Amino acid sequence: MKETKQLTKVETQVMNVLWNLQANQVVSAEIMEAYPEPKPAMTTLLTFLKRLSEKGFVRTDKQGKLLRFTPLISRDDYIDQYLTNVNDTFFGSSPTSLVSFFVRRQHLHDDEIEELLNIIKERRQL
Repeated sequence: MKETKQLTKVETQVMNVLWNLQANQVVSAEIMEAYPEPKPAMTTLLTFLKRLSEKGFVRTDKQGKLLRFTPLISRDDYIDQYLTNVNDTFFGSSPTSLVSFFVRRQHLHDDEIEELLNIIKERRQL
């Protein structure tokens, strides 16, 4: 698996907006409109988008004076790569260790525990 660079907190916010828009190409005004408060200045947003483009997360297409932005990685693919890296780095590539860490650290409600057990049962049937 090709290792993807990690997103900073702010870059993750911008990518979440792009992913939530679920459009192939969006212009900066659409991103700004969908951005949660507090919204950055447009120049700041464009700087973030430029960085994301340089890191390979976003493609920028220029049409006249208009810039269109397209995510190059899906949210699910990024999460998969990110958590694989966390698992490899901190849990010796053991999914059991990763999951048990979160199960022990979180205050799970009975319905959440039941949901996890159902996911495991479904997985065993595959």
